[in-house]
Amino acid sequence: MSANLDLVRSIYADWERGDFSRADWADPEIAFVVAGGPAPGSWKGRTEMADAWRDYLSAWENYRFAMASFREIDDERVLVFVQVSGLAKTSGVALEDVRPEGANLFHLRDGRVTRLVSYWDRDRALAHLGLEG
Repeated sequence: MSANLDLVRSIYADWERGDFSRADWADPEIAFVVAGGPAPGSWKGRTEMADAWRDYLSAWENYRFAMASFREIDDERVLVFVQVSGLAKTSGVALEDVRPEGANLFHLRDGRVTRLVSYWDRDRALAHLGLEG
């Protein structure tokens, strides 16, 4: 198993428990992109990424990312297919009932994540990478 995959697995160990507080894995100038979904956008640096996560997570109870499977694309990229869960605080809608299965693309260099792209729809992630399901 590669060091990059070890790092990604350690991130998901926290996220699967709903713990999004750790950012030591992120490069200080990380590029964070949310592609699609209710709050698309892009941010730069750990502080902006943390602020974006905090804003998004504030709308949910018990939000979780679970690693369903992964693909090592090359020496610097790991694509993770995710399943999410959580309950919308305002509407009470369960996220797992309305959200398609997503994906997160990690770009890694020197033991840090330099870019993280979170896809609302895994087919979009595959299309952007030129891959098939």
